[in-house]
Amino acid sequence: MKNSRKILVILIVVLFVSAILGLFIYVNNKPQSGSVEDDVVISNVDNVVLRNLDINYPPTPKEVLKYYSEITMCFYEENLSEEDLVRLAQTARKLYDAELCADITEEEYLASLREDILEFNSLGIVVSGYTVSSSTDVEEFVVDGRECARLYATYRLRQGTEYIYSNEVFIMRKDENGHWKILGWELLEEEEVESLQETMGTSEEE
Repeated sequence: MKNSRKILVILIVVLFVSAILGLFIYVNNKPQSGSVEDDVVISNVDNVVLRNLDINYPPTPKEVLKYYSEITMCFYEENLSEEDLVRLAQTARKLYDAELCADITEEEYLASLREDILEFNSLGIVVSGYTVSSSTDVEEFVVDGRECARLYATYRLRQGTEYIYSNEVFIMRKDENGHWKILGWELLEEEEVESLQETMGTSEEE
């Protein structure tokens, strides 16, 4: 009888110690709220530059221009770091036609971007939205046996409570891999803007 009680007491002590050890291990391995993992926030820049263009290149001129416009919006974010500027610039150049890349080196491109961003920042201007041509308004044509496309984008620039609209026409060309690449762009003349507004959709990408 005494031996039975001893065994029972030992069993209770063992179970108690095991429970304490289990609780200790659980508490020390439990993810803490507010930990680095919980606080990770993917920035707009990361969302743009982490896209793998080798396997997920935009399939149409419109999608290329939308992606390029997302990059453009990131360029003019407040407090953009030099590292993010370089990452964005390198991503943007992946959308450029080889002929355009040959016309301006990466260093020249970055210098031009820094100048533009500095001017925008000094004037308190941010790119707050954009609209691109609908798929039916993309004009495709052939030059020297190469498929090309012409389409438009309107960028909404905010300066304080005022809005400015920049209307641009883009020319793209298919490369040897069947990818649409940006060959060039320019601002539209004032007389072209009214016609553009009549043909483009009213929805905006925020």
